[in-house]
Amino acid sequence: MKQEQKIVGIGAASGVVLMLVGVWWLTGALPEPSIPDALDARVAYALRANVVALVPLFLMLITIGNSRFLSDAIDPTRRSESEAMQIDGRVAGNTLEQTFGFAVALLGVSTLVPFEHLQVVWASTIVFVVARMVFWIGYRMNPLYRAPGFSATAYLNLGLIGYVLYHLV
Repeated sequence: MKQEQKIVGIGAASGVVLMLVGVWWLTGALPEPSIPDALDARVAYALRANVVALVPLFLMLITIGNSRFLSDAIDPTRRSESEAMQIDGRVAGNTLEQTFGFAVALLGVSTLVPFEHLQVVWASTIVFVVARMVFWIGYRMNPLYRAPGFSATAYLNLGLIGYVLYHLV
């Protein structure tokens, strides 16, 4: 195995472990929601969390817009983006994809999870936001260091999707 593969593999594994521990710990640490146990209240609860999950994407878009405004890349047809701007664009694109999957899956989970564990919605959201920021910072440091944040969000989404699919079958 090449050194780069080891770095990515260790990063990805650590991201998954930290995601699992984070969601588990936060689910137990956060208070139960003070909402009625009704479908509409659960969906509203998850929608509020989904708005928070949009924060990293919004920060990325602001960063990209400001970087373009302050450089020759203000005209994107010039293809004069710096390496950091190119990375920010890739990160924003991947974050849009991950956020879409997260939002849909979280809504599904909010309708199925036992009420006494509904705080998993906010636990997942907090971990998602932190992992997206880790992905962005890691990517900016060295593209190989994006692995912890990427794997944390990808496997968080997979877990949420799997939970919903399991309950549908």
